Amino acid sequence: MSDIQIEVCNGVGMITLNRPKALNALSLPMIRELTAALLGWRDLDTVHAIAIRGHGKEGPFGAFCAGGDIRFFHQAGLSGDPRLEDFFTEEYSLNHLIHCYPKPYIAFLDGIVMGGGMGISGHTRQGAKHRIVTERTKMAMPETNIGLFPDVGGGYFLSRCPGRTGEYLALTGHMLGGVDALQLGLADVMVDSGSLNDLWGEVARTGLVALEHAQRSDTAGQSGALVAHRQQIDHFFGLASVKEIIDALEADDSKWATDTAGTLRQRSPLMLHVVLEQVRRGRSLGLADDLRMERDMVRNSFHLRPGAASETVEGVRALAVDKDHSPRWNPARIEDVTADMWRAFFDSPWPAHAHPLRHLN
Repeated sequence: MSDIQIEVCNGVGMITLNRPKALNALSLPMIRELTAALLGWRDLDTVHAIAIRGHGKEGPFGAFCAGGDIRFFHQAGLSGDPRLEDFFTEEYSLNHLIHCYPKPYIAFLDGIVMGGGMGISGHTRQGAKHRIVTERTKMAMPETNIGLFPDVGGGYFLSRCPGRTGEYLALTGHMLGGVDALQLGLADVMVDSGSLNDLWGEVARTGLVALEHAQRSDTAGQSGALVAHRQQIDHFFGLASVKEIIDALEADDSKWATDTAGTLRQRSPLMLHVVLEQVRRGRSLGLADDLRMERDMVRNSFHLRPGAASETVEGVRALAVDKDHSPRWNPARIEDVTADMWRAFFDSPWPAHAHPLRHLN
């Protein structure tokens, strides 16, 4: 059976990610199928809207998308597989296509929504986005835990979260629930997970009319976990450097500061520096330019230090291959990262006229 199920029902292009054992992690063939479907429907008068969901281990919904296939990243990084280059070029092109899509795009973000799953969630498209979360939503950009950075436009959409929550989410990889996602502008509607099957069926029958009549979860008076710590987040994560952030957190004796510092100490010290710069540069960039920057960064993540020396290859090894959860970060300490180390990630390997994403506008 295909990893993606695609059909058109009453003018709605219906997409189901169907790789439940891998939490619908995106492979290159899946990216190509998604792109082909969306391009085919874009100018088709008989298709008026798009809906996308993930199939969980126990049936429809329960998991949207856990991101890119990091095991493939590991294998390709070690072997020099050229498909790794294709993966990121085509994934980022797909992210841009979704962002600029001229038709309503309805994303059912139930369960895990991480990394590359955020890239196909329809982020930041005002007026044509319908990002539906539930009480089971677990949303995060946890890439610093695998020696990478929040890509798929993360520099763009995280930097536009309120205050310094973007820096916080990018550096720590903190997981958000549905209420948090709404409050940070990363989702639009919250419904009860038990209503998803009916809502999906209604979308197939009536399109956007179903959303007008959807039973929203009552979030009035609810506060996400981040709200209680917004003042601390804005203070600490507004500081000028990773070193200043960690020093200030470790000088604070509150439980939140201690726990947050402990989380940062587990992440790749090098990529923490890269990510802080990424988010702050992303604040002044449009999505196309941000994706071009991230394409440079991801190429450098695998080629500045090739093979097993790559921070990303090592991070994936520790988390998903050997599963020893003991990555050998290089440098090992936040204090040992120099500016020259992290700045190199922003040097483009290509002249502008030859950039693989030069066509994005």
